[in-house]
Amino acid sequence: MTASNPPNFRKIAALIAAAGTLFWLYTFYFIAHVPPGDGSGFQWLAVFPLGMIFAIFFLPAWLLVAGGWLPRFTTAYGLCGLIAFAIIWSQLLNEFPKAKLY
Repeated sequence: MTASNPPNFRKIAALIAAAGTLFWLYTFYFIAHVPPGDGSGFQWLAVFPLGMIFAIFFLPAWLLVAGGWLPRFTTAYGLCGLIAFAIIWSQLLNEFPKAKLY
């Protein structure tokens, strides 16, 4: 029997940070294509909490991955960021105006 290779947490953390970064960039595209509600442009206020999540969770994760420091912590920290994105995004989707189908 051979010993299995331990997981490479640095690569896992990099994939999680990449997923969070790509999702954050996608939110700009999504918000730009939200149907106009009252025409005030308030849907762009959603950029602030999403940007804070990116700045708090994923910028430090990228720095830790680049330096190779604390790979297991970085993986867990990035997962917390993805969870925060999921919670905030689900709330924001309920707030955006829906397209009228008639």
